Order: sequence, then structure tokens, then C-alpha cells
Amino acid sequence: MQLYERKMSLNYEMKEDTTLVQACLKGDPRAQKALFEKFAAKMFAVCLRYMSNHDDAQDALQDGFVKVFSKLIDFKNEGVLEGWIRRVIVNTCLDAIRKNAKTKFDVSLDDVSYKLDYIDTGMEHLEVEELMKLIQSMPNGYRIVFNLYAIEGYTHKEIGERLGVNENTSKSQYLRARAFLRERLEKIEWTEKTL
Repeated sequence: MQLYERKMSLNYEMKEDTTLVQACLKGDPRAQKALFEKFAAKMFAVCLRYMSNHDDAQDALQDGFVKVFSKLIDFKNEGVLEGWIRRVIVNTCLDAIRKNAKTKFDVSLDDVSYKLDYIDTGMEHLEVEELMKLIQSMPNGYRIVFNLYAIEGYTHKEIGERLGVNENTSKSQYLRARAFLRERLEKIEWTEKTL
């Protein structure tokens, strides 16, 4: 019964989204506002994962929605609108990061391979805000690859193509990101034990 209800809910949401998109394409400002309000919070969370601070995330969100509205005609109703918007937002974040050109990708795997045994220690008790701060505190290269691989589900080959780097560079950055998180989680766990 739950599967049927979820399917019906998804069908209703897709119809609602189709109506909203059509109204936006006709230039209806109320529909544009409704579309923005419906997805802005979720997409801001995506931006926060990629960008190093709140202001950059806000800028990426605004730029992303400008692109969403300008490319809305390309949305073919073949998938879920939220997924399409997410791709536009992620690409906008990646474009902003590339423009800064401060992101350096390091290829060496040697100094992180010993730290890969287990990263999940302590994560179950973290609040979402704490986890977001940890992700935001990562160096750019680590954060970008971690988000693309662990959260968005891209392969290292796809990440390499998107970022214009070698596939091994993507793997290296992901391993470094995991090691970075593990070290921070161990510090948090140690601090909590001493309090």
C-alpha cells in the first residue's frame, strides 16, 4: 500500500511541476516565485556542500536559479524537476569553483592510504549543521570530489571529465577527503570523551 501511495504522490508532484514549469515559461512571475520557493532551501543545501562559505553558496544559488529559469525550456518532463534543477545547481557551483582557479588537485596517494580503514566512526551522533561545517572546512579539491563522488554518485572517471583532471586525481582527492573527515571526527570524539 505504501508503494502505491508513494507512486501516486510522485505522479501528482510531477503533474504539479509540469503545470508550474508551463506557467514559468509563459512568464508568470508568481509561478517563478513559487518554483524558487519550492526548491531554494534544498538547492541552498547543495550549494553549501560545494562552496566554502555561506556568501559563496548564496551567490551560487542565485546564479543557479538564473540558469534554471533561462534553461527551463530545455526541461523535457522526462524526469523529476528537482533532479534537473539539482544538476543545474551543481554545474553552477562547479563553474564558480573553476572560475576562482584556487582549487588545486594533488595526485599523491601515499600519505592517505593508511587512513582508509573506517570513516564512519562518530558520524551517527553528528548534527546536520556540524556535518555541513566539516564538509565546508575541507580544502576545495577534497570538498568538490567528495560531494561529486560520495553524495552525487558520479564515478571518478566522470568527475575527472567534469573537472578536467585525471581519474587518479579524483581518486586521490576522495581518499584525502575521507582522511580529512576521519581526522576531524576523531578530534570531535576525543573532545567529547574529555568533557
